[in-house]
Amino acid sequence: MSRQTYSPEFKQQVLQEVQDTHNATIVARRHQVSPSMVRRWTREARQSAGESQGVPSLVEENTQLKRLVIERDLQIVVLQDALRKKGISP
Repeated sequence: MSRQTYSPEFKQQVLQEVQDTHNATIVARRHQVSPSMVRRWTREARQSAGESQGVPSLVEENTQLKRLVIERDLQIVVLQDALRKKGISP
């Protein structure tokens, strides 16, 4: 059994119809394509659109959030030290 390949234009047409109808199964049946294939194309298109719009990956976002927490903790320590030096208990 050989694998069927689809042109980018065909995939784009199918994806547009899925976006219009919000139903991958109906669009898949109309074009005689497996519904799971259409859902995969949809997922891949969504991921690729997210990457092209500069959406940070989860790893990058997690790293950035960790940095922010460390900076905030450092600010708290500095402020607590300043209060202690002034004789005010935090």
